[in-house]
Amino acid sequence: MLQTAHIQRDINSVRTEVLLQVFADRILVLVTQLGKVGNLIQATLPSTVHLPPQPIDQPSEGNLLPAPHPSIEVTSLLGSAPSAHDQQLHSLYASQIATLVWTIQQPELLSDARRSVIVGVALKRQDPGVEDSQKRETETFLAIMDMTRELLQKK
Repeated sequence: MLQTAHIQRDINSVRTEVLLQVFADRILVLVTQLGKVGNLIQATLPSTVHLPPQPIDQPSEGNLLPAPHPSIEVTSLLGSAPSAHDQQLHSLYASQIATLVWTIQQPELLSDARRSVIVGVALKRQDPGVEDSQKRETETFLAIMDMTRELLQKK
């Protein structure tokens, strides 16, 4: 995995960026549709917890994401989401991105202790009154996870 990587795409006509920065003690992943850092959330998991390896993609089953471990601890570090729904969504982003980092990380990043993952989330608000907003929210989530996976798999 690269020490710094960046990717951008249009998701549902919204410019979306994912930035990955590897530090000695943590890994930072910023997800933004607003051009700013947003709500910073730290995800931690004890190094004693075993995570299964990344699932092999099987076209018949779609591009499955590894399930976040129930022992993941999510802590808000800076900022807050504008609503309770967005706070839950940001926690989901942090848990899933951290799980991807921990299951895909390359051997050179493995150490005695599993690194914490700090996730910055700044997403354009979905209008709950708009038809199919939940579908768009799901599409955005899956597209961002694909972008994150792509960054993590770069050599």
